Amino acid sequence: MIKRNKLFGNQVRVTFSLPRDTPPGAVSVVGSFNGWEPGRHELVPRRDGTRTVTVRLGPGEYRFRYLAAGGVWLDDDSADRVDERGSLLLL
Repeated sequence: MIKRNKLFGNQVRVTFSLPRDTPPGAVSVVGSFNGWEPGRHELVPRRDGTRTVTVRLGPGEYRFRYLAAGGVWLDDDSADRVDERGSLLLL
């Protein structure tokens, strides 16, 4: 799930969220906003049973996917679009 909060100026705070144990193990969100670097934005467990990470982004188009333990790639159905290249955010 993706949550967006508009900040001052043209910045948007984007929170990426997955259930705590699905998929099991560590999960990172990787994408065009972080050079597709695994581990840079790892989802952190929260008390409400989810794992989240928040990034601040400017206007534009951003491709991303989740990378789970064992090299498992996941897309986010709540993205603006999902295709063969992954998930897309339009900000």
